[in-house]
Amino acid sequence: MSNQKQEKIKVGITLGDAAGIGPEIIMKTFSDDRLFKHFTPIVFGNPRIFSFYKKVIEIDKFQYSTVKNYQNLSNNSLNIFPVWNEEFAINIGEPNKETGKYAFLSLKATCEALEKNEIDVLVTAPINKDVIHSDEFPFAGHTEYLQAFFSAKDSLMFLVTDEIKIGLVTNHVAIHDVAKNISKDKIIRKISLMHQTLQEDFNIDKPKIAVLALNPYAGDNGVIGNEEKDIIYPAIQEAKNMNILAFGPYAADGFFASDNYKNFDGILAMYHDQGLIPFKYIAREDGINFTAGLNIIRTSPDHGTAENIAGKGIAEEASFRNAIYKAIDIYNNRINHFEMRSNPLEKIAQFKEER
Repeated sequence: MSNQKQEKIKVGITLGDAAGIGPEIIMKTFSDDRLFKHFTPIVFGNPRIFSFYKKVIEIDKFQYSTVKNYQNLSNNSLNIFPVWNEEFAINIGEPNKETGKYAFLSLKATCEALEKNEIDVLVTAPINKDVIHSDEFPFAGHTEYLQAFFSAKDSLMFLVTDEIKIGLVTNHVAIHDVAKNISKDKIIRKISLMHQTLQEDFNIDKPKIAVLALNPYAGDNGVIGNEEKDIIYPAIQEAKNMNILAFGPYAADGFFASDNYKNFDGILAMYHDQGLIPFKYIAREDGINFTAGLNIIRTSPDHGTAENIAGKGIAEEASFRNAIYKAIDIYNNRINHFEMRSNPLEKIAQFKEER
């Protein structure tokens, strides 16, 4: 993190896939010039992308400045750091290996800036996981790439709003591989990460965490699977021994249908759709994705590239805008958390080392 006494936080933003809705939601967000009073946004990409989309979507209020150093940042428009100079064809709604290549270059440049403390937080626009995949990006998604780039021991894909917060034990894993990708130790690590981030990043002193079952009816005492008895319940008990308020395992259907989720500060789901289906239904346009467990702060909207509506001017920017706000909130919460300790600089260094 850079100096917390700076006047405005620098928000580094990735382009995402140029054939998807990333450029549009960025442009719509920064068509509201009131945002520039509170932080300095910097997109790492190429201004030609926005010049192209400005003509396609006809967003008159959107203004940007091309900058090449941090001393000349604009205070009243979106700053764009050119990461490449060459042009490439954009077929709107049709991501390909070329758009994937430049999405990766944008992501890499933004992460490098964050690593050098040239920006304070990272907000990522959506990528197409198929076309970005390469020898340089052999990852299932942003979360896995960021954990590797910042050399974190572990991470937690954490979907959050003020109303509900859901983390995942397994992220981008095929359903038939989920059971073999969960273990007692892994669940304990994810519960611990959720507990830590709820305290340090969300100012919840004694968070209550619900852990969902893997099988229907929470395994029905072994009739529909033994993962609850053999793996999940023992992990919850171990978390309790660590003075973490963890409860469960809860059958997912009844847990959400009965509104029991409202009684907890965080919820740990076993796999992607188990967590994201109820989250997106409850959060609607307010949800964002936060990568917990890193020594940096990264958020993103909770949706994908939406190629089917790209270039039509109808993409909703609310989740992307909320991702920016939440990144700034978490940045301030984390600073405040460590300032309350006797030696904040030492504790921040310790925090980074532990990650």
